[in-house]
Amino acid sequence: MSGSDDKPRGSFLDSLRDRSRVVSSDVSGSVPRGLKLATAYSWRFLVVAAAIGVAIWVIIQLKLLVIPLLIAILVTALLWPAFSWLLRHRVPRWLGIAIVVLGTLAIVGGLIWLVVWQVTRQWASVQERTVGAVEQLRTYLIDGPLHLTTGQIDDLLSQGLALIQEQAQLLLSGALAIGTTLGHVAVGALLSLFILLCLLADGGGIWRWTTRLFPTKARPAVDGSARAGWVMVVNYARTQLMVATIDAVGIGLGAFFLGVPLAIPVAVLVFLGAFVPIVGAVVTGAVAVFLALVYNGPWIALWMLVVVLGVQQIEGHVLQPLLMGSAVKVHPLAVVLVVAGGAMIAGIPGALFAVPLAAFVNVVAVYIGDRAWEAGARPPSNDLIWTTVPRPRRVRS
Repeated sequence: MSGSDDKPRGSFLDSLRDRSRVVSSDVSGSVPRGLKLATAYSWRFLVVAAAIGVAIWVIIQLKLLVIPLLIAILVTALLWPAFSWLLRHRVPRWLGIAIVVLGTLAIVGGLIWLVVWQVTRQWASVQERTVGAVEQLRTYLIDGPLHLTTGQIDDLLSQGLALIQEQAQLLLSGALAIGTTLGHVAVGALLSLFILLCLLADGGGIWRWTTRLFPTKARPAVDGSARAGWVMVVNYARTQLMVATIDAVGIGLGAFFLGVPLAIPVAVLVFLGAFVPIVGAVVTGAVAVFLALVYNGPWIALWMLVVVLGVQQIEGHVLQPLLMGSAVKVHPLAVVLVVAGGAMIAGIPGALFAVPLAAFVNVVAVYIGDRAWEAGARPPSNDLIWTTVPRPRRVRS
């Protein structure tokens, strides 16, 4: 009886399965192939986009740790050619670290001191010229084509002072936040210096520990791709240094030939500011134009502005896309787009780290896509990222 009872039940279930297969095959057959492909790509794209969005959110939440880490990596890449040269000439590692770190701090500190010394030395003259320029502007507004009266000028000044007083409470309320930001900057600088010392002292050990987080079979691909990406980051740092030097020389020579004083401090400020995208160029360019306006008058200031804008345009449309694109193996259009996208997502830090991150991801993707580690391709050697997985030996036939 049990067998006779099970047979109809099994037949019923089989019929349901057959009907579901027929329905699914009918629906599948009625859906166009293009729609199937579009749907398959779409849900995979959504998953990838969601993963990228979560990663960006986590990075933003941990920005006080991520930004010092990225700065330390970029500084390490910038110092690495000199540091590796010292190691190749059998200089002890601890002594090489002291030479490159203290030398860098001395160079940067010397440049800043030169700027402060020159500006402090001529500060009285700057104040005197500024007062004279304001008086000339006041006279021009009264006797010039605008024909403003003294009362109108005083009213404009009063409105400006009132606006400043209205914002005073906001500035006072934000003093604590500014102090906290300055504290974050100081802590971030110390953290960046500590990470820099750790990378120079034991970068290989850190990398070996990092690769152990991946499965054993994936370690050769991770190791080879990261080493190739590191070489690309070093090339990026060299090119950025070259671009900053060209900017400083261009604006400094422009200020010198136009007779603008403090040409050397202006060039130093431009060099240091070139490492901070957008804000650095605007601030240092404004300083050069202001000095030209105060010391040399509006016409020289106009020509100084032309020089600054010309150098910045050459940097933005020629040096950055071409030199940076050739150095990091990224198309010039991609360089412009990733810088703009990084600035939109994370402001100045996003613009600063957009190109090296894009170059690193590009090299890693190409290396993994080509399966270069299986073909026996050996990435360029360096001492910071050591090979953590022995290369497979060829089996003799």
